[in-house]
Amino acid sequence: MSDIPHLPVLRFGRSYASLDQSEVKDFRTGEVRAVVSTVNAGIVKKDLQKLEVARATLRRFTVAELMELSAKAGDLFLNGSLPLGDRGHVQSPDDYVRTLSTTSGLPHVMVRRNMAKVHYALTHMPEVLNGLSRGLDLSILDRGYGEQFGTKLAFFPTAQALGLVMPSNSPAVNSLWIPSIALKTPVVIKPGKEEPWTPFRLIQAFIAAGVPAEAFGFYPTDHEGAAAILNSCGRALIFGDKSTTQQYANNPAIQIHGPGWSKILIGEDQVDNWRDYLDVIVSSISDNGGRSCINASAVVVPRHGAEIADALAQRLGPITPTAPEDPGARLSGFANAKMADYIEGQLEEGLKTPGAEDVTARYRNGPRKVVGDLGTFLLPTIVRCDSFQHPLANREFLCPYASVVQVPQAEMLRHIGYTLACTAITKDPAFIAELEAYAHIERLNIGPVSTMKISWDQPHEGNMFEFLWQRRSIERAW
Repeated sequence: MSDIPHLPVLRFGRSYASLDQSEVKDFRTGEVRAVVSTVNAGIVKKDLQKLEVARATLRRFTVAELMELSAKAGDLFLNGSLPLGDRGHVQSPDDYVRTLSTTSGLPHVMVRRNMAKVHYALTHMPEVLNGLSRGLDLSILDRGYGEQFGTKLAFFPTAQALGLVMPSNSPAVNSLWIPSIALKTPVVIKPGKEEPWTPFRLIQAFIAAGVPAEAFGFYPTDHEGAAAILNSCGRALIFGDKSTTQQYANNPAIQIHGPGWSKILIGEDQVDNWRDYLDVIVSSISDNGGRSCINASAVVVPRHGAEIADALAQRLGPITPTAPEDPGARLSGFANAKMADYIEGQLEEGLKTPGAEDVTARYRNGPRKVVGDLGTFLLPTIVRCDSFQHPLANREFLCPYASVVQVPQAEMLRHIGYTLACTAITKDPAFIAELEAYAHIERLNIGPVSTMKISWDQPHEGNMFEFLWQRRSIERAW
């Protein structure tokens, strides 16, 4: 057995070792942690012509049975030792944590928190699907039609499979696709270059739990192969920045998961009590190393902007990199140092425009970008902006970053734009009504709730049930 695991292409029940292979390396030492077979778009397109066979393997199960298997997969994912590739390697949960940390930059404590989120979603699938389907009797999906609360209901699948172009920044994003298995929809996954571990481990957990291997495609591939996955499955999810996802913005069959531009708004009635909410604001900005699309990247207040920015800077500015094993670690390293350079350049360029101050510079001991034995890090950055017109007022970066912008409450919704997660700290009924009517907020929290809090029985970003199943009229004479 080779000391280095090999992750093969998984072609709906067949493992395939390609002549073309890439290396996944420890971003600190350069040590190769695995080799991964890669395939071109030709192989992807050829295999995707057989999706009906993959879907048929799941149609043999009821939704209830697949939810039970999902729960078993959740426990195996969190606690089991599972195959890692095709060379006889087995990966324990601790191995998974260590390996993912060395290639992604996430410290161990954050990897484990992400594992717990995925585990919860898998083991609470009835709760998840009940919320997404609004209480539908899911056995109706087994028959295709039925009746509930005196209403005739019929549904049909919108796709042969769910295509996925995954990122490398946060393993918990995999929780978005896992309901598809219980919804009888195979998955075709292009993993992130630095993060093949989570989707591969999840696939192995599902298979060990009893879900047919034919329901899973794992295709490390290039941009052309990714495009084939996005355009050929019927439904797909893509993760990435605006430049990556923009070309699919008008395709309703492709759900885009790009920047979240999540925000905290404090109303006139609560802003004088802002010190009471510092913990919530700090956690919203910095949890998960600031890498999530639901991390707050702007704090919008009607007054006290300078004081709030300074208080946040005092809390976040002194944070420094620690060893990945440190249970108190709060920063993630950059596996791709060029990304850190790019973000640093964007911040410095933005700060040249008048009307912004890096307030954390008062409390940071040294430069924002830190390079050393622990890797490359960007330290937390709080920027006070004079207006939303400043180029740094509505930006999002893969590190703990937020702007603080002072805007009259009456003007806030004219400026904030699209917001994935919005925490509005207010008890003002009129302002709450405005927020509830604002069409560009995906998830709305009223009161001091972290933007990072997820309710699994509500859509996170798009409704997976409605994405994969569509209702239609039906009349049966027989």
